[in-house]
Amino acid sequence: MPVVTSSLSRDQERNLLTLFGHVRLHLLYKGSVHGFTAAAFHCRCDQQGPTVIVAYNAAGFVFGAYTSKDYAQSGQEVHDGEAFLYSMAPERNKPLRVGGISGQRAFTDGGTGPNFGALVFLCEDRPLVQSFPGTCFNFQAAEMHGEDLALTEFEVYRVEELGNLLEKPWRNIQWTAEKKQQLMTSIQNYLPDLKSVNQVRVLLVGPVGAGKSSFFNSINSAFRGNMTCQAITGTAGTSVTTQFRAYTIKAGRRGANLPLILCDTMGLEEDADSGLNIDDIVSILKGHTKDRYQFSTCSSILEDSPGYKKHVTLNDTIHCVAYVIDTCKVSLLSQKMLDKFTAIRKKTNQLGIPQILLMTKVDEACPLVAKDLKNVYQSVYIQKKARQLSESLGIPLSYVLPVKNYSEELELDLNTDILLFMVLDQILNYADNFFENQITDDQDETNGPELYRAGNYSRQVEHCEANIV
Repeated sequence: MPVVTSSLSRDQERNLLTLFGHVRLHLLYKGSVHGFTAAAFHCRCDQQGPTVIVAYNAAGFVFGAYTSKDYAQSGQEVHDGEAFLYSMAPERNKPLRVGGISGQRAFTDGGTGPNFGALVFLCEDRPLVQSFPGTCFNFQAAEMHGEDLALTEFEVYRVEELGNLLEKPWRNIQWTAEKKQQLMTSIQNYLPDLKSVNQVRVLLVGPVGAGKSSFFNSINSAFRGNMTCQAITGTAGTSVTTQFRAYTIKAGRRGANLPLILCDTMGLEEDADSGLNIDDIVSILKGHTKDRYQFSTCSSILEDSPGYKKHVTLNDTIHCVAYVIDTCKVSLLSQKMLDKFTAIRKKTNQLGIPQILLMTKVDEACPLVAKDLKNVYQSVYIQKKARQLSESLGIPLSYVLPVKNYSEELELDLNTDILLFMVLDQILNYADNFFENQITDDQDETNGPELYRAGNYSRQVEHCEANIV
């Protein structure tokens, strides 16, 4: 017997799965193979637990119904608070989801085709749907099925829960003291490819309260061997950081400086006249902003401003941008904030500067990670949020890195340090890519801005973005 395959496209399946938690779909029944009859449906779908109906029509709609209850031909009205109808259409980015009317049945468990009141499938043992909006479920017929009630295909899937932890981590991490030492040594011994550059400069950008300053403090603490609070942090509604700060990090209390500088900024805010503005970010990227420059929400830094640096070299420019976002607030990012990130990303792409994304507060976002940080790459929730951020901000998933800052601890933690050091290690790798795209001329190190050769890198980034949108 030939294998029965799903008619869902990859995008359709991904969109359908967004309506559930961490599940997989197991195809039970396919009308074109098993027959568009109630008997064929019940033969393969009764007593199967949670199921979802997937109906297709010629208008391009994919729609159906989910129930967490069994089909059993009991003749009873079945109430199911988890039941819903849904619809996907080519012109919609997200599925339409319709919950049941309070107090009314989810479906009638008879011997006919699936009867959800508002939608009755396999009418008269044919590939047809009857539509009665307002019966058990309310919807607009045009939005649900485009008023095309003839089916080109009809499928039913069992919805199988996969739990809260993935069977295998989506990234393999060695949680050992040896791995921590290896990362520390690699970071301390790093040398930029360009002789004209002494240290990699990393710009931290993110909303107010995302944890930019805390990230620096955490890195500083991990390398010094004790808790530090050099950068001011807080929980105010507006940015605690009001200056541009370029922080160096020492390996130990009196050790040598690490080969990188973390540059902290004022937080991003939704309103155009609040928080860090995009013009100031561009000035920072190009190296024109001096350390301790006081940001102003009223105006951007200008050439005649006290904190403006006119003559810059590659030592002054930013070599990698790290976006910092609170994992707990991924779903709360407004369209205005996403638009700001898009504008910043485009400006950064034009300069050929690599970009990564740090997901902070993963322990607060997921109880399983709070219990054991080593669950961070097995947490279904953290992986889902990483993918959501990747798609929303147009940054490849491989550039999205979960991290935990030190916040209330008094002692260092091995696993926290490993995640922090992995971020720095990747930043240095991406900075290497930036340096490789520069025009090197050791005899002329005063042409900082003119050393950019952004074309190749920008095209690579745009190609990556096109593949994930």
